[in-house]
Amino acid sequence: MPSRSAGAPTQDWEPVVLRKQAKQKSQDLRDPKAVNQAMRTGAPVQTVRKAEAGSNKKASASAPAVSARKLDEAAEAAALGRVGAEVRQAIQKARLEKKMSQAELAKQICERSQVVQEYESGKAVPNQAVLAKMERVLGVKLRGKIVGGAL
Repeated sequence: MPSRSAGAPTQDWEPVVLRKQAKQKSQDLRDPKAVNQAMRTGAPVQTVRKAEAGSNKKASASAPAVSARKLDEAAEAAALGRVGAEVRQAIQKARLEKKMSQAELAKQICERSQVVQEYESGKAVPNQAVLAKMERVLGVKLRGKIVGGAL
């Protein structure tokens, strides 16, 4: 059997404080005071020179950057298709047969009157949803091979 000490049992009531060592932040390591302190104590100090530091160049020589303007000039301009003459005439003819103004047509298709004006003048880029709304209100086919026919 294990032997016990003959003295009275005692408890240590002193608090024990455990502290976690705080990691130094990289910003603290670059602080001139911290660097000087490390040099005085003989701790290793690392110095790194950044490439192209202090120069006023926009891009490094190893990876030249191409400006957006040069890219735009180099690429072919892809023109967006405009509303064709058949569609323009079909919209205008159907609208006039129903005795509607451009503003009234725009109100019925829930668009601005400028949209209808652009479609009739041929400046608009065709949107299938807008053409479908116009087809429904005007009762004329505006999409597909047969343009201007009744629905």
